Amino acid sequence: MHVILGASGKVGRTTINALRKQGIPVRAVLRDPTKAQAFSDLGCEIAIADLNDRGTLVEAMSGARAVQVICPVNVRAERAQANMLQTIETIAEALTAANPRQVLAISDYGAQHSSGTGVTLIFHALEARLRKLDSKLIFLRSAEHMQNWARLTKVAAETGQLPSFYHNQAKLLPIISAFDVGSIAAELLLESNDAKLRIVHAEGPQRYTPNDIAAAIGLLAGRNVTALPLPETEWQNVLLRAGLSEDYARLLVELYTAHNAGRIDVESDVGELRRGGTELVDALRPLLLA
Repeated sequence: MHVILGASGKVGRTTINALRKQGIPVRAVLRDPTKAQAFSDLGCEIAIADLNDRGTLVEAMSGARAVQVICPVNVRAERAQANMLQTIETIAEALTAANPRQVLAISDYGAQHSSGTGVTLIFHALEARLRKLDSKLIFLRSAEHMQNWARLTKVAAETGQLPSFYHNQAKLLPIISAFDVGSIAAELLLESNDAKLRIVHAEGPQRYTPNDIAAAIGLLAGRNVTALPLPETEWQNVLLRAGLSEDYARLLVELYTAHNAGRIDVESDVGELRRGGTELVDALRPLLLA
């Protein structure tokens, strides 16, 4: 039995679809029971669990051969970092009790760093905590999701300006479709490998600059779009106006500072690199139609 946490998300749903196509038994872990029918239709077992409730998580993971975990992000939480760290601890305690043979954790580029990376420090904490388990581990470090540009894509299409937190608009950025991350996760879960720890980096078929992203939006919108750097003094207020909590906005400011310093990237000479097949323009197209 493969147990997938965060089943209703882009990554989890894609992993489940791929596993079920191979006839692999899957238990989809959901917080919202109203979403269960779609997964039942795929032939999944359903478990309803809160990722902050150790008891329901242990029950959801019972009898699992492999568990795929992801740390959810609440961008409006007043204590975003503390909440995510608590969720990691609860998931790890449940995994210790369930003791699956294998755990695949969706992590992040830059998770090797122990300081100065903002939101990515959560994934450093996730990896560090899971290393204490007896299970075989796969850390699937994902580049930034192309879908994360959704909040700026429509603005850019309407105004012709793409706000950018990057200093250099010609900087090549590792990004990937979230759906490709789910597909790569399924591939890894299906592979036979006896390594105690695997670190796998995942990014798209090529890297893109902010200028490339602006051009892709412009192509889809039928107008010229230019990437314009935001002054650092405006970052925090821009994020707050977008509805993020002060704590989460602070974490993102730290993250973009680390990005501009070149710290959010593949860990040199560690693990392997896998590439998704979705091109940027194809990932952005549905964002403009949403």
